[in-house]
Amino acid sequence: MKRALKNKGAKKKSIFENENTVNFISSVMAVICGLLFGFIILFISSPSQAYGGFSMIIQGGFADGISGIGRMLYIAAPIIMTGLSVGFAFKTGLFNIGASGQFTAGAFAAVFVGVKGNFLPSGMHCIAALFAAMAAGALWGSVPGLLKAFFNVNEVISSIMMNYIGMYGVNMLIRRYVYDRIKNQSMPVKSAANLSKAGLDKIFPGSNINVGILIAAVSVIAVHIILHKTVFGYELKACGKNKDASRYAGINEKKNIVLSMVIAGMLSGLGGALLYLSDSGKYMQVLDIIAPEGFLGISVALLGLSEPLGIFLSGLFIGHITVGGSNMQLFDFAPEAIDMIIAAIVYCGALSLLFKEIINRFYKRSLKKTKTKQEDKEKL
Repeated sequence: MKRALKNKGAKKKSIFENENTVNFISSVMAVICGLLFGFIILFISSPSQAYGGFSMIIQGGFADGISGIGRMLYIAAPIIMTGLSVGFAFKTGLFNIGASGQFTAGAFAAVFVGVKGNFLPSGMHCIAALFAAMAAGALWGSVPGLLKAFFNVNEVISSIMMNYIGMYGVNMLIRRYVYDRIKNQSMPVKSAANLSKAGLDKIFPGSNINVGILIAAVSVIAVHIILHKTVFGYELKACGKNKDASRYAGINEKKNIVLSMVIAGMLSGLGGALLYLSDSGKYMQVLDIIAPEGFLGISVALLGLSEPLGIFLSGLFIGHITVGGSNMQLFDFAPEAIDMIIAAIVYCGALSLLFKEIINRFYKRSLKKTKTKQEDKEKL
C-alpha cells in the first residue's frame, strides 16, 4: 500500500515538475482569459450577435477551409519572427521592446534591394534581399545592445527610441529612394525578389502563402538549438540570469549582451522581409505609425513564455484569430473588434507568468501535504 502511494506521488511529480507542461497549461489559461474578456466586449457591443461573432474567432482560419489555413500561415510568419526576437532577448535577460524598429529597418532593406537590385541574378535577388534585411535588423538591434553593455543604458528606453528613429528614418529613405508618389508608399519589388511559393499555393489555393512560414519554422529550430544545445546559448542564458556570476566564471557578459541584441534584431529584420517580399500587394506605407508586428511579437513571446516552440504555436494562434476576426463582419462587427480582442489576449498573456507561478506553488503545497500524510501513516 505504501509503495503504491509512493508510485502515485512520483507519477504526479513527473507531470507537474515538467517545465514545458507547466508552460503550456499557463499559456492556455492566459488565452482562455483573453478570449473570455473578448466575448464580454462583443456581448456589450451587440448581445444578439456576440455568440456568432465569437464563434468566428474560435473557428479562425478553419472557417474558410484550406484557403483560410493558408492565410493563417501567411499572417503568422512575420509575427513568429518578431516573437522569436523578443523571446530570444528575454531568455538572455533583456527586454527587446524595439522589435518594431528592427522589423521596419529590415523591411526597408529588403524592399530597397528588391527594387534596386536589377543587376543581381534572378536566383540570388531574393536571397540578397533576405540577407540585407537581417543585416539591417542586426544593426538596429546592436545600438541598444552596445548602450546596455558599455554604458548600462536600460534597453527598454533605448529600444523604444530606436523604434521612433526607425519609423521616421525609413519614411525619409522611402521618399528618397523607392517612393511611389501617387500611392504614398514604396515601389513594388521585382518579381525575382519575391519569396518562392514552392508549390504551397497549390496546397492552399486562394491564399498568399509562400516559403516564409518554412523560413520561420527553420528559425524556430535554429533558435532552440542555439539556446538549449550550444555552449554559446548557455553563456547567453547565464548572463541573463546573473551577469556578475557569469563574469566571475569567465564569461564576457558585455559581448554576450551585444550579440543577444544583434541576433534579436536579425530575427525581427528577417520578419520584415517575409512580410514585404510575399507578392501579396503589401507595400511599406509612408505613415507615422510604428509597425504593429513588433508589438504583436511581444504578446507572442509572452504567450509562448519565450520558448521557441511555444512562440511558434502562439504565433499560429494569433494568425488564426486574426483570420477569424476578418470574418466577423458577417455578424455586423467592425474588423477593428478583433484588434481589441487581440489586445485583451496580449494583456492576459502577461498573466501566463502569474499562472505559471500559481501552478508551481499549488504543486509544491500539494506535494508537501502528500509527504506529510505519508509520514503520518508511516508513524501509525
